[in-house]
Amino acid sequence: MNQSVPLTNLQARDVASVLHPYTPIHKLGEIGPLVIERGEGVFVYDTQGKGYIEGMSGLWCAGLGFGNEEMVEAATEQLRTLPYYHLFGAKGTESAIELAEKLKEIAPMPVSKVFFTSSGSEANDTQVKLAWYMNNALGRPNKKKIISRVKAYHGVTIMSASLTGLPYNHIGWDLPVDRVLHTDCPHYYRFGEAGESEAEFTARIVKSLRDLIEREGPDTIAAMIAEPVMGAGGVIVPPAAYYPAIQEVLDEHDIILIDDEVINGFGRTGNWWGCQTLGMKPTTISAAKQLTSAYAPLGAVMVPEDIYQAYVDHSAKIGTFGHGFTYGGHPLGCALGVKAIEIYQKRDIIGHVRKLTPLFERRITKLADHPLVGEARHCGLMGGVELVADKATKRSFDPKKGVGPQTAKFCENHGAILRAIGDTIAMCPPMIISESELHELFDRLEKALDDAEAWVDKEGLRKAA
Repeated sequence: MNQSVPLTNLQARDVASVLHPYTPIHKLGEIGPLVIERGEGVFVYDTQGKGYIEGMSGLWCAGLGFGNEEMVEAATEQLRTLPYYHLFGAKGTESAIELAEKLKEIAPMPVSKVFFTSSGSEANDTQVKLAWYMNNALGRPNKKKIISRVKAYHGVTIMSASLTGLPYNHIGWDLPVDRVLHTDCPHYYRFGEAGESEAEFTARIVKSLRDLIEREGPDTIAAMIAEPVMGAGGVIVPPAAYYPAIQEVLDEHDIILIDDEVINGFGRTGNWWGCQTLGMKPTTISAAKQLTSAYAPLGAVMVPEDIYQAYVDHSAKIGTFGHGFTYGGHPLGCALGVKAIEIYQKRDIIGHVRKLTPLFERRITKLADHPLVGEARHCGLMGGVELVADKATKRSFDPKKGVGPQTAKFCENHGAILRAIGDTIAMCPPMIISESELHELFDRLEKALDDAEAWVDKEGLRKAA
């Protein structure tokens, strides 16, 4: 469907110099990149002046939208005062201290210390290292394996990409590495067996987790990592009974639960944290993305006192705590994190998300009636629309046909930026979006789905391979 078009000067320069992540780079020279020039509120504008509703908050992260003057002023003030410093060797900055205090205040469980990183990938990478470090400190050198899930997304460093349970993060990259295990994805629509109720599905995959732990040996497994709602795996909302059931298994075998809140955190699901919405009881937490509303890179790991004391003991034995990043706790990022949390609180962003959630639910649920849609799922202000070739059998399209990416392109044509995750169209608009803007976003998506249906029928893409 995509046809070669003359590239603008900027597009040609981009193709000549930039290696794009998560992009079919073999096609980039033909289709050209969409070059974004500016943003305002929930809209971004390309170099031709066309406006788009940014229905993904960039990459699940620009919760306050674009051009927030309070954030710009906070950044400017911090850059003038202290544009950079680090936290190595017992150094500190006021912005890092203040942000750590604020995170402890809003945390869903008692937090002793906050470790800063530059991204969510680094935060989850750090979580693994800290789990290993803790177990070495506790005299459990074999308790090192980490359980993740099929279709999970936890980042793209060597270790966090190994935790990620998506094929494109492993194929061609020699991943996953050792010590990483993957258990079932809690997606009832896609993985429930014929005639199986949701309760039976939950019981089956929880038993599968228990069997995995007992087969590997509980004394070899340090942690399980999980996103409350699985974001980049397709906005997968697990059954209500899922987290309480797996928590029982983890507690029984002394396995900590790492809560990956990189996408879910800071109001996205209608609470400060996704774990509060989904009924998780985390041991530690990873955060990033909406931590600064994406106005600067920053990630964080939050740990309780008992785990922190294990780090202290090992530091005393070795002589130091040998982990950290040059930009971890960057003054700019921390100042923006402080300001973002202040704005979330002052503007009652969580209340706004809760107010809009029924409208979001109505509009996305209605999309399940569309001939191309197999399932429409949602939690708070995030959702996914899964496209299928056959609604009755849930049969997917041949991935090589690119139905999801082409539908996302139709969305762009109608002035909406959404993300194709395979054949799931993901939505995650800025949390400041108004009712009228949310209606407009869904209107544009509906038009794109109609275009996609016409294209699918014209190309005969519903046929089984």
